Amino acid sequence: MSEYDFKKIEISLDQIVGALERLSPPPSQYPSFENHDAFVWNTAPDHLKPVIQVSRVELDLLVGIDRARDILLENTLKFSEGLSANNALLWGARGMGKSSLIKAVHQKIIDQGKSLKIVELQREDLASVSRLLDILRTSSQRFLLFCDDLSFSHDDQHYKSLKAVLDGGLEGRPENVLFYATSNRRHLMPRDMIENEKSSSINPSEAVEEKVSLSDRFGLWLGFHPCTQDEYLEMIARYCKAYELSLDFDFIKAQAIEWQATRGARSGRVAWQFFVNLAAKTNTNIDN
Repeated sequence: MSEYDFKKIEISLDQIVGALERLSPPPSQYPSFENHDAFVWNTAPDHLKPVIQVSRVELDLLVGIDRARDILLENTLKFSEGLSANNALLWGARGMGKSSLIKAVHQKIIDQGKSLKIVELQREDLASVSRLLDILRTSSQRFLLFCDDLSFSHDDQHYKSLKAVLDGGLEGRPENVLFYATSNRRHLMPRDMIENEKSSSINPSEAVEEKVSLSDRFGLWLGFHPCTQDEYLEMIARYCKAYELSLDFDFIKAQAIEWQATRGARSGRVAWQFFVNLAAKTNTNIDN
């Protein structure tokens, strides 16, 4: 067989592959909401990916955020029951359980026999949020739309897409969708960006107001502050109890204080990292 014949066969195979790809259906945007409680929104192509096992912490293990916990749980419970509820912005200190609280509250609602789906939206995909809302509004389910580490930098236009979630223009936010976001900044933008907008705009107050007012559109502001040493140690004590790790706590306490000193920080995240290290040293399995 000549080289020419091989090339003809190769071209024919490529044409067959192309035809099959055109005939194959695209990934469905509409998964079975009945079979899963958590989803991640992906683009290119747009689709909701079910999450088989959510990475979360039990609500009872979250320490030092009692007020935020009670308010968010009540708000979410009302929404799951078909009542009015507020969008929520959880802002403040890093590693103090903002995203963990949202996921734990969602699980608490599920454990109470309520039907509520959680959908994670990446900040980078905010431009596609209107397409996501079009999918969610057609469902009979109720959805908690969750965006972690939300903030806007210089020349960032994603904040305009966020308005579709908070206000929604003519259509409004779908009645079956509630939006929760976490951020290290209460106003979702750095202070120097606010000052720069004021100095370079023809109308400084209006230039800043459009972006800063985004945080004002959240009905709930829940602040998270650095934990005390007692709260830090209480977090570790609860982890030890939950995972049945029996050690002399005076010994653990000394190590925990040394651990946070070397990290230069004290938070729920640091407490968990210390406990993971402690569990490894004692051959304790915490993956289950």
